[in-house]
Amino acid sequence: MTEISTRAADPFSHLHEENFEQAFLKPELTADQMILTAGRPCQSLDGDWNFVLDPFQEGLRQRWFDHDDLAIGQWVVPRDYDNGEWQTAKVPGCWNLAVPEWFHYEGSAWYSRNVDVEPTGPEERLFLRVGAASGRCRVFLNGIFLGLHKGGSTPFFVEITGAVLTGANRLMLEVDNSRRADAVPMHHFDWFNYGGLFRSVEIYRVPDCFIRDFRISLAQDGGGIDVSVCLSRQEDDICRVEIEGLGSFDVPVRGGVGRLRSACLPERWSPGNPRLYRVSAACGNDRIEDRVGFRKLAVRGHEILLNDAPLELRGICVHEDDKETGRVTNEEDLRRRFAHVKELGGNAARLAHYPHHELAARIADEIGILLWQEIPVYWAIDFENPSTLADARNQLLEMIARDHNRASIILWGVGNENADTDARLSFMRELAVTAKTADPTRLTVAACLINRETFRIEDRLAEHLDVIGLNEYFGWYEPGYDNLTRLLENSEPDRPVLISETGADAVSGLHGGVGRLFTEERQADVLENQVRLTSGYSYVAGIFPWLLYDFRSQRRQTAHQRGWNRKGIVAEDKETRKLGFAALREAYAVCFTKGGDADGRS
Repeated sequence: MTEISTRAADPFSHLHEENFEQAFLKPELTADQMILTAGRPCQSLDGDWNFVLDPFQEGLRQRWFDHDDLAIGQWVVPRDYDNGEWQTAKVPGCWNLAVPEWFHYEGSAWYSRNVDVEPTGPEERLFLRVGAASGRCRVFLNGIFLGLHKGGSTPFFVEITGAVLTGANRLMLEVDNSRRADAVPMHHFDWFNYGGLFRSVEIYRVPDCFIRDFRISLAQDGGGIDVSVCLSRQEDDICRVEIEGLGSFDVPVRGGVGRLRSACLPERWSPGNPRLYRVSAACGNDRIEDRVGFRKLAVRGHEILLNDAPLELRGICVHEDDKETGRVTNEEDLRRRFAHVKELGGNAARLAHYPHHELAARIADEIGILLWQEIPVYWAIDFENPSTLADARNQLLEMIARDHNRASIILWGVGNENADTDARLSFMRELAVTAKTADPTRLTVAACLINRETFRIEDRLAEHLDVIGLNEYFGWYEPGYDNLTRLLENSEPDRPVLISETGADAVSGLHGGVGRLFTEERQADVLENQVRLTSGYSYVAGIFPWLLYDFRSQRRQTAHQRGWNRKGIVAEDKETRKLGFAALREAYAVCFTKGGDADGRS
């Protein structure tokens, strides 16, 4: 008797199978399957999904996706899974906040629902898009395994054309937010590990040959507009591009790829003039439409140049976190975020420490906020593991593929506070090269550590970056500011430096003077001193204090923190301003006066 027939006859074989995941590791869903969705209609799958937790991964062991929908009262033998309709979970949503019992749950969970799909024509294709699923996500449709995606903050696509049936289809997604030693981020990080499908799930219907990618930007020498087109097939065609107010032109496509420099000279986008143009591209039976701003970025010595003028970044860091909804966000939440940035007198935000919702950059485009966006190569990473590098590189490429047409994004971040080892240098250098190759129109940055033997800004990765990020907490984790002055005086970087993190915890409503930890007065004092001291150095091109809102972090378990990082200048209700808010606003108004203004004008 063969092994297969033995297993088929043995209802208990799954209990002894420890290699059960092997069949569900390939194919991987990666940036290669990304599709530009700008202006495309879609079928939304948001709403209530059937939902069950699966801490022992019985869903894969027992092959729940093979089960029929026979009602439990008609079963001949018992099962450990029905269709899960006895409890539901919202999509988008984080299971941690659905019911109290699930708050700390980390592991696998299954989402399922029936999906009605209109029949496809002979020249049509269907793709499922998942906006973000925490950790790993496996896709099953009508019992067929379609692929695995790694990375909890970037979207992924899977073609369902061949697996979809006319009428009802059973869609099942296994989402697993288990922390892993080989993942990005690793198992040790400083934010809450939310689980779930926390961004939208959609189906897109496209022509047989469609525009997979379309990139448009101001030529970096200012001499026109650069356009590139990538089709889903290696075909020859013509792509018709129209730019509102500037005219239209044709991009020849050969072998599925087309590039052209147009002589159009658009009005340049800046925070003070967030000019957006309606852009469309049509090729064959396909058409996409977007709103795009055109601006130029460069580094000159210690300066970051926007549209050829020095730019000072008055920023703030922010996590994608909400007391009531976790990582689920919406337009109202994002507009409030940016309104607070502007109220500070700021012109920039660091979207830490992973790609935030794509709507953030669209709103920033519209209202004029500069963005630093990054992937979660955070603290310790398995830098010697090729599969971990592949994971990080793919998340970087997915982030760039999603947001490359957003004028507001000026910095791609490739890492945060990673110790300077040979393995880390090789790993991070590869990511910096990847970012620059995929998108030469933006600047690369990483939040680096200092050399504590020489007390200098000194990191071997710096020569591979456009901008050096510096995380430092003088006045908080390191008492006093003498060593901050020493660090700044000792350092001689050959490129711009951004203070990428600094700040202090403060419990909203706790007062008692600057000498007492966790008071609002102490936080305000730290922020004022940090801006005053760092802004006096010519190589410091800006500062991003940590951070705008308090956020959940289960690492933080003092009586003052209780599972929250309290370094926000606004409490977790996103309304109550601490004294640090006014102190930072005043410091920005007084200390940031050199170089150009927020508009990037001389």
